[in-house]
Amino acid sequence: MKKKFKKFLLGLVILIGIIAIVGYFLLRPAEVKVLVFSKTEVYRHDSIEKGIQTIEQLGEDNGFTVVVTEDAQFFKEENLKDFMAVVFLNTTGDVLDLVQQSQLERFIQAGGGFVGVHAATDTEYGWPWYGKLVGAYFESHPLDPNVQDGVIQVTNSNHISTSHLPNTWEVSDEFYNFKSLDPNNQVLMTIDETTYTEGTNGDFHPMAWYKEYDGGRSFYTALGHTIQQFKDPLFKDHLLGGIKYAIGLGNPVDYGKAYAELVPEENRFSKVSFLQNLYEPMELDFISENRILYIERRGGIHIYDIEQKKDSLITTLKVFSGLEDGLLGLAVDPNYSENSWVYLYYSNPDEDV
Repeated sequence: MKKKFKKFLLGLVILIGIIAIVGYFLLRPAEVKVLVFSKTEVYRHDSIEKGIQTIEQLGEDNGFTVVVTEDAQFFKEENLKDFMAVVFLNTTGDVLDLVQQSQLERFIQAGGGFVGVHAATDTEYGWPWYGKLVGAYFESHPLDPNVQDGVIQVTNSNHISTSHLPNTWEVSDEFYNFKSLDPNNQVLMTIDETTYTEGTNGDFHPMAWYKEYDGGRSFYTALGHTIQQFKDPLFKDHLLGGIKYAIGLGNPVDYGKAYAELVPEENRFSKVSFLQNLYEPMELDFISENRILYIERRGGIHIYDIEQKKDSLITTLKVFSGLEDGLLGLAVDPNYSENSWVYLYYSNPDEDV
């Protein structure tokens, strides 16, 4: 009887141990990881390396892991799913292609956070979604000298990135003038343009803001041009607060919430040339699954049969005089299978008109 009881107790202890181990792995908090991206295509700030060191130290001191890259190909779901926030540290120019842009959109929609530092607003001017994410675009800055002393005014001291700051804060930095400011930005700090020269945003010149955007969180600070800025305890705590806001509650991103269409990578396509040596081809459209209608500026209208690999000249319109005119565009009617309508656009070749 005693042996059976001992076996029972031993089994119970083992069971409790297994439950404790499983519970630990199930309930332990996810690792908080932050990606720092500092790719530049135009101007490169000298402060980038110091900024990376600062964020790495902030991560070490505050319990989050920092991964640094300038490789845009890192922007893939299989990589981003392990992160809770992405920092664009003084990025400039077009740093992501269409595939990578769709990946960042999906990351934010999945609940990820974004932090933009200084030149993050000097990035991706042709991508409207990003413009709203970062909250504005760079327009200009003081030129001589570009780094000046100015007085920052904290307009919201209830945010984690500004709660430690004085109401007015004198800083030395490069003060951006902005265009396309998003009205949804929740402004945290402004700068008094009377305290330096060549400010163009007037009485309301935002310098830091935050907001919820497209399922995620966004924080931007215009400071961070100089190396010295990343040594300033006030700025470091300001940046840390922005990163913590972007991280949110520390929950892993949920790609089940992402809805942006994934742009396939170019290596998934193969290029096939149907025809060569055409006379100034202008536009094409499908009139059926295997037949392409295309036009040439000199008036030629062709049908190419994909299945038979055969090109047929249907007719040539007399719309080309040898100058800046000709057959310029076409559109196949959406109901072409029923009405056989095709619309052509051409310029008038009559020199007298």
